Amino acid sequence: MVSFPSLGGKASGYLADAEGKGRHPGLIVIQEWWGLNDWIRQQADRYAKAGYVALAPDLYRGKSTADPNVAHELMRGLPQDRAIADMKAAFDYLSKRKDVDPKRIGVIGWCMGGGYALDLTLAEPRIAATVINYGHLMADPASIAKIHSPILGNFGANDQGIPPADVRAFDAALKKDGKSSDIKIYEGAGHAFMNPNNKGGYVKAAAEDAQSRIDAFLAKTLKPA
Repeated sequence: MVSFPSLGGKASGYLADAEGKGRHPGLIVIQEWWGLNDWIRQQADRYAKAGYVALAPDLYRGKSTADPNVAHELMRGLPQDRAIADMKAAFDYLSKRKDVDPKRIGVIGWCMGGGYALDLTLAEPRIAATVINYGHLMADPASIAKIHSPILGNFGANDQGIPPADVRAFDAALKKDGKSSDIKIYEGAGHAFMNPNNKGGYVKAAAEDAQSRIDAFLAKTLKPA
């Protein structure tokens, strides 16, 4: 774990270093509502092996759970301004590292973290690539205008919290404003379909396709030609 100054003192995160010398692209990895748990650390490790310096900020500051009721309370109790500040602080931490190219830092998130990936994109214009996996969206022109990075999105057609109509409205608003977007809605998939720990909702084929899309997108947007 590494720490960095943020709102209300210090924030921290799980850092996974990329191998090899020189500057690498950076990736901010945003947790689900469960917190900074083993699955999120595994994602950071996975992207580090793919050549990214990956940092997963601990938005709950030390708390995590496997109980959905507790997760709901943790998410509700997370101050929006502190979460944004911690993610921006994570970006600043990566941007100042000698092994990271500050012009090639992206963000990825799932569930609650998918929404926060979009929030960070609005708050930090230096974000170079954004991956939203079934996170909350917006379609108002003022918010869309703040987006400067290409967007990749993966969503489930059966997601009750983020219905396909909202996804399509988001994509249409991005395209209307001339933004780069690649949005896919998976039939037969619901919320959190990419996480194998989601016993009732994991959809292997959709998860593997979404992951291949993510890998190609990040390589295209963050790695030099």
